[in-house]
Amino acid sequence: MAPLGNQSAKLAPVAIVGAGSIGTGWAIVFATAGRPVRLHDTLSERLVAAHAEIDARLADLQSFGLVHEPPATILARIDFTTDLARSVAGAGHVQECAPEQLELKRAVFATLDAASPADCPIASSSSFMTASALAGELPGRQRCLVVHPGNPPYLLRVAEVVPAPFTSPAVVARTEHLLRDAGIETVRVRHEMEGFVFNRLQGAILREAYALVQDGVASVADIDRLVRDGLGLRWSVVGPFETVDLNTRGGIAVHAQRMGPAYARMGAERGRQEPWSAELVAEVVAARREQLDLEHWAERVAWRDRMLMARLQARANVEPGK
Repeated sequence: MAPLGNQSAKLAPVAIVGAGSIGTGWAIVFATAGRPVRLHDTLSERLVAAHAEIDARLADLQSFGLVHEPPATILARIDFTTDLARSVAGAGHVQECAPEQLELKRAVFATLDAASPADCPIASSSSFMTASALAGELPGRQRCLVVHPGNPPYLLRVAEVVPAPFTSPAVVARTEHLLRDAGIETVRVRHEMEGFVFNRLQGAILREAYALVQDGVASVADIDRLVRDGLGLRWSVVGPFETVDLNTRGGIAVHAQRMGPAYARMGAERGRQEPWSAELVAEVVAARREQLDLEHWAERVAWRDRMLMARLQARANVEPGK
């Protein structure tokens, strides 16, 4: 994303509340996009550490050609403060990054609702908690939602946008626009659910990984190796649905027919009775065929392979070893 440069003075600042790993990551995202940022924490020593961490990450990003301004210029856009009222005064967006503790986050949201401009969206970076749980009783709840990023957000440039039933559609649209302007792709989560999508997918992998270790099937190191050099490498190019669509001639419909019963049996071993119904498969097949006509299947497979080759080349050039 190209920086906004001298336009930043015209933009309302983004207030980030909490200077841990997610808060500092968000600060990098918005500052590299040219936004003025106010990074708040209650501990001055945490802000000193955050300053050093951001400076180091910006230097790394510059060395890989991922920022287009000197790190000092980007860092200068970030105001580090222990004064919460000053951090949110005149803010155009507030991103809460407090620790994942329900009562703490509720207290922070209540403070932010009282202190921030009345029309300013307030978003939580929570990995699991919904806006209904955090802000359902607040007078300004209509401007509250969850924006859950990948970690670190300056590298995993996608975020889940999770409104509550009470969140104003205008607030959702404004938040998505802000994120896209900062180079963050958005995924709208259609209804609230603990863990949203990102952590439910991650949790499914982790549950099976733990179970495989417990069953003595594979070691921790070998499971990491399979994901890093196999599943994860492939998923860096295509997601799980496109993966199986491209792995099987005839596409995902043929894959579901051939492999669905085996996956159902494996799920049943873990107590999950969730076979893929014909209606569900048809819905997924229709979505995939909208994205890729089978006439262009071979072209897409070749594209996937070239993208994997590029990643393997990059690994060989920068990885000192595994």
